[in-house]
Amino acid sequence: MKVRRIVANIETPDIAAAKSFYQDVLGLDVLMDHGWIATFGSQAKMDVQISFAIEGGSGSPVPDLSIEVDDVDAALDAMKAAGFAIEYGPADEPWGVRRFYVRDPFGRLVNILSHR
Repeated sequence: MKVRRIVANIETPDIAAAKSFYQDVLGLDVLMDHGWIATFGSQAKMDVQISFAIEGGSGSPVPDLSIEVDDVDAALDAMKAAGFAIEYGPADEPWGVRRFYVRDPFGRLVNILSHR
């Protein structure tokens, strides 16, 4: 048996609010929309991972989600332009990533990162 996919499920009374953050700013596609659930993602090959942590690194809180992007500074600019408050960073971390934290419309702490 092999795990093929891991999906994060975030409860919300307002699925449409996900569009501004995950589709409009981060550029994810709507992969499925049944009205009661909408899934955003990419058809690109992605590694299957799940992390467990006692802290988020550099003394930061553990984020609910980590999203790797190809250009973290462009993502940072897009988040700011869309009015999302940055809660940490941007920071060049000693383990080789550049990242920032932002809250999505549902209050989830999201770690946006790129490997250097």
